[in-house]
Amino acid sequence: MKRRVLLAGLITIFLSACASATPVPTATPTVPLLPTSVPTFTPTSVPARVDLRVVAGVVNCRFGPGTVFELINELSEGQSARVVGRNDASTWWYVRDPGNPNGFCWVSALVTAVEGEVEALPVIRPPVVTVTKATLRAEPDRIVVGCNQFPQTIFLEAEITTNGPTYVTWKWEASTGVSSEQTVLVFEEAGPQVINDYYQIGAPNEYWIKLHIFSPNEIIKQVNFPVSCTP
Repeated sequence: MKRRVLLAGLITIFLSACASATPVPTATPTVPLLPTSVPTFTPTSVPARVDLRVVAGVVNCRFGPGTVFELINELSEGQSARVVGRNDASTWWYVRDPGNPNGFCWVSALVTAVEGEVEALPVIRPPVVTVTKATLRAEPDRIVVGCNQFPQTIFLEAEITTNGPTYVTWKWEASTGVSSEQTVLVFEEAGPQVINDYYQIGAPNEYWIKLHIFSPNEIIKQVNFPVSCTP
């Protein structure tokens, strides 16, 4: 089940043309360490030919050996694929993706029948999980108010997507030089999670906010929002 988790404390940063306040640190959850990921090995040769045939309706071909990994393709009942590897328990097969001649994906052994010497197949390590997409938006994206109507509030929404279970380390950064503490977002399966936060603006200026993702891979997203006032 995909779930969207709200993980960010409310961090109030008063931004002004002359001064800025230190943001309230966001608590980092205590989580168990995940096993170190090892990049997927792409085999160049297999000692014996092994083929599989789908025996149960439409089945998923995934980024890694488990239902917690991103869906790459689907195979229909009766469709065949070349098997080039397996996981340690031989419960998932690493196959050449029929929809992508240069690609590979994982199919569950429970929904397939195989022909050939599966014992001779190499054991393939799970792939390295990464952030595959990140978006950031501010609401409103522009503020024009009376000069006696400060502070004003900007609401932020970030959406982070991964292709499997992992920990994502991130923080906010503001154009005034202040930033939040690094925070850990736990992904138990592939898919998106949303972070909501808000900032209060104390004076007119040209502002930006960045979402900085540090791990498992580095990504930076930025939104700009001008703030002006009328006497």
